[in-house]
Amino acid sequence: MPSLKRKVYAYITHADRLLVFRHPFHPEAGIQVPGGTLNDGERPEDGVMREAVEETGLTDLSLIALLGIIERDMSDYGLDQTHCRYFYHLRSNGNPPERWRHGELHPSDGSPAPIAFEFFWAHLPDGVPSLIADLDCMIPPLLRAMLVG
Repeated sequence: MPSLKRKVYAYITHADRLLVFRHPFHPEAGIQVPGGTLNDGERPEDGVMREAVEETGLTDLSLIALLGIIERDMSDYGLDQTHCRYFYHLRSNGNPPERWRHGELHPSDGSPAPIAFEFFWAHLPDGVPSLIADLDCMIPPLLRAMLVG
């Protein structure tokens, strides 16, 4: 039976843009949104804020809403795991750069730190590149929430 991992993902927006990143030294990791594994006993809303700050270096973030929760079998990536994924909308309140690199100092997968991430903003809805491992599955609810919010 696959092990269950609790994961959080942050759809960080600034105006009509979504923050995405790539691993400059590991292009096979695809384009992603900030996220990671919840610590034991950690509430998802606390974990998503922690992961967003750790991965991006941004500190002016506001938690807007939970967009949805899904379970995903990760066997297509060679993992005997099911991920329970919590997707949140966060907003960047400052004036973030267009592109930047930031190193994650505490990778949850045990990789040697820091892991370099290259961040950039993608225009919603049509400028968002394809995200790896179905990380783009909550973009439609994000767009609906942004229209009414």
